[in-house]
Amino acid sequence: MKLIKVRVQNYRSIEDSGEFEIGNLTCLVGKNEAGKTALLNAIRGLRPLDNFEFDETIDYPRRLSGTFDERHPDGKAEIIRTWWQLDINDKTEVEKRFGSGVIKDDIFQVHYGFRYQKNARIWEVNIDEAKCLQNLMVQHNLNAIERNELKKAKDGYTANETLSALPKRTTAQESLLNTIKKCRDFSFTKAIIDLLQARQPKFFFTSHFERMSGMISILKLKNEMRENRVSSGDKIFLDFLEYAGTSINDLNDVQRREALKAKCEAASNAITDEIFQFWSQNNALEVVIEIDVGRPNDPPPFNSGMVADIRIKNTNHKATLPLSERSAGFVWFFSFLAQFKQLKKTAGNAIILLDEPGLTLHGKAQGDLLRYMAERLLPDHQVIFTTHSPFMVPVDRLSDIRIVEDVVNVRNQGRPEIKGTKVRSDVLEVTADTLFPLQAALGYEVTQSLFIGTNTLLVEGPSDILYLKIVSEALIRRHKEGLNERWTLCPSGGIDKIAPFVRLFGGNRINIAVLSDIANGDKAKIENLKKADILKAGHFYTCADFVSQSEADVEDLFAIDLFVEILNKAYNPPPGKLITKRSLLDADSTPRMVKKTEALFRLMPATVRGFDHFGPARWLLENPALLDTDLPEVTETLERFSTLFKKFNKLLV
Repeated sequence: MKLIKVRVQNYRSIEDSGEFEIGNLTCLVGKNEAGKTALLNAIRGLRPLDNFEFDETIDYPRRLSGTFDERHPDGKAEIIRTWWQLDINDKTEVEKRFGSGVIKDDIFQVHYGFRYQKNARIWEVNIDEAKCLQNLMVQHNLNAIERNELKKAKDGYTANETLSALPKRTTAQESLLNTIKKCRDFSFTKAIIDLLQARQPKFFFTSHFERMSGMISILKLKNEMRENRVSSGDKIFLDFLEYAGTSINDLNDVQRREALKAKCEAASNAITDEIFQFWSQNNALEVVIEIDVGRPNDPPPFNSGMVADIRIKNTNHKATLPLSERSAGFVWFFSFLAQFKQLKKTAGNAIILLDEPGLTLHGKAQGDLLRYMAERLLPDHQVIFTTHSPFMVPVDRLSDIRIVEDVVNVRNQGRPEIKGTKVRSDVLEVTADTLFPLQAALGYEVTQSLFIGTNTLLVEGPSDILYLKIVSEALIRRHKEGLNERWTLCPSGGIDKIAPFVRLFGGNRINIAVLSDIANGDKAKIENLKKADILKAGHFYTCADFVSQSEADVEDLFAIDLFVEILNKAYNPPPGKLITKRSLLDADSTPRMVKKTEALFRLMPATVRGFDHFGPARWLLENPALLDTDLPEVTETLERFSTLFKKFNKLLV
């Protein structure tokens, strides 16, 4: 069965959360003190995997406690109401016992709260009791006469009364009566509830505060277990031992120490392998378990008896450190995996509640944690987690995000109206502070995709994009190879912006190549960029690589006669100032056509619009037919660009 909807009321900051849907993954996003943890604990209390219980004195909303009787005339205050959907396996189990057609609706509700009968969750299941009775009569082979004696019975209770009142029962009737008596209170509905309740998932809860103890005094832990006061950190250690196939008593058995050490190391290796499939921060770490006798000079309680020490070895630095001295993020991740592994081994069917998971993890490691949830948890478990971190917001699953807000309506006059914690799917209704993690996550995602794609070609600026697109289309019209459409052209803003761009977006599994302008002052920068090894080998080209000169821009791929024509058409200088090949070549000593043009335009009359990079590109965009002629300068230009396009097309992935 699957949890599909939840409503929380009368719990801490929550007067009424409203109903909200639950999917395979549900992310509760909200700022600190919004009530996210209270929501998880309210859900957890329905069917906790641990010994969690509601405490009316602490948990009932304090500001409403004086009006409890007024607010709840029946004496009960509902905390958690849940909606569940049966799956085919649930229905099959019911039908094995009561036959087909007995479940009228595969959606049912379960609720619980303050002053309910202790440990009694209320189930609301729509069962056809009469159909159950008919099916059972068929199963027990009652004939027409035996059935006729039950014609007034409509359910298990009345059937029990009727059969029990018979002075003499047939074998079939006796068999049916025994089956009915096995049902709680002679109710088919309650019997089906008992059957389904055994199949209902429990709720496993953990938070970012829960981390495994790195060093354990076996004797002290055994004493705490007898007194039922084991800390959460030690409890996780016990989970780890159970996952390793051993126990605290075994650890105290010195004669088996080597075998136990082997078991612990095997479990450590398994968890280490699991971690480093999803831990991108440092792959040179290993888990080491040391079991030894405490030494007199060690701090108590580790100065006597058997001591288990969990250490993390850094294979790069050839040193080990206690688990407690590793980063808080790593310790939490290791602890969570130990808990989850034991959960899989013992509880199996559980819904996982995570309170601010990975709070101390680096942003990229939080992304690793999201991937772990998707690949390891979701195939077998529903997951509900809270966060206020943008990096824990699953932006690829926006329909699974719920916004949590502590709502206070400010009136023009008088005291504010307190609404308490609300859960919404509509992000337009919440405040900017509440929405910030989602905005930040979406903003980051947009920057990861804006103007970029799987294959991204970085160029200097917008005019370069236009030139490449226009000439590529001209080549394609001639049935020749242009720039492959799988390339996404992106302006980088210049040589100084390339390295930051690649470092920012390169981790997004993007295949990046660069076509850069080059001037004398850029050569050292380009060499440093290549040495930095942030781009794949052979993915960095300058325009000078495609023309016979040391400095070049994209404009230098155009034959000079063709570029002169484009300039005259784009700027329309007066007859005495028309640009010629000779005047352009003589304008400046630089080989770069753009710099020559800038120098030449400084001598133009004021009536001529000033030169900019975009002007010629815009004119060519509006007049692409210029490239459809067979003039020698057009052919020369197309051949240069064709060489460039072929070079970059080979870099596609």
